[in-house]
Amino acid sequence: MRHVTVTLGERKVLHDLSLTIRAGEHIAILGPNGCGKSTLIRTLTCDLYPLVQPETELRIFGRPRWDINQLRRHFGVVSDNLPGHQGYSRTADTAGCLTARTTGLDATLAGFFGASTLWPHLEITAAMREAAHEALARIDATHLAQRFVGEMSAGEKRRILIARALVHRPRQLLLDEPSNALDIAAQRELREALRRLAVDGIGIILVTHHLADIFPEIERVLLMRDGRILADGPRSALLTAPTLSDLFRTEVRIGHDGEWLHTW
Repeated sequence: MRHVTVTLGERKVLHDLSLTIRAGEHIAILGPNGCGKSTLIRTLTCDLYPLVQPETELRIFGRPRWDINQLRRHFGVVSDNLPGHQGYSRTADTAGCLTARTTGLDATLAGFFGASTLWPHLEITAAMREAAHEALARIDATHLAQRFVGEMSAGEKRRILIARALVHRPRQLLLDEPSNALDIAAQRELREALRRLAVDGIGIILVTHHLADIFPEIERVLLMRDGRILADGPRSALLTAPTLSDLFRTEVRIGHDGEWLHTW
């Protein structure tokens, strides 16, 4: 991105952003609610487009233009706010979105089509089934393959949504507030699963306002506020009490538990 500005209606949400993210990189985007984090993700995936200005440039995997369906095979996105089309998954009202009587395996397979369930006209190949089983295994969800989505806990549903995002074997996984609505145990399981994906070589862009979501394999942090990037650098330099207090405009204290951080 170079000099990217994005508007929603009459309101500027992103202001003149310049940013480079390497394919396969592990990066966290941190900031208060409404700072533009989700809009940045939607711009990266071409769900939103920047204003056309002479100085603006947006290149994704080295290319300025994409067939949108081809691009979404390179991204696996899990978000509350993005449309539920191919490569995307809603976490809000998951049981309704994925259809309560759909099994975990079928919900994962439906990710190939951007569908909520496997409709009769959809053609499922052996390669698709193999990829779906692989995606479930990568997120430690093989035990959910024959469970109905409507009978799963919030944490189990989140695993299925991530498996859907992984089914294309994407180059980059984008997660927007992945631990929202999860209890403490489910948050811990999710973070450990994401760590394993990072170690396996999946690039991860993690959007959050929770410091505990930033697992140790994430080495680079972007701090955003009011649609602008305030800082971009190593976690050791930016995840400090004074910096985060300034970012969130309130006193922030940081605790350490080994490699993990938390705030209060």
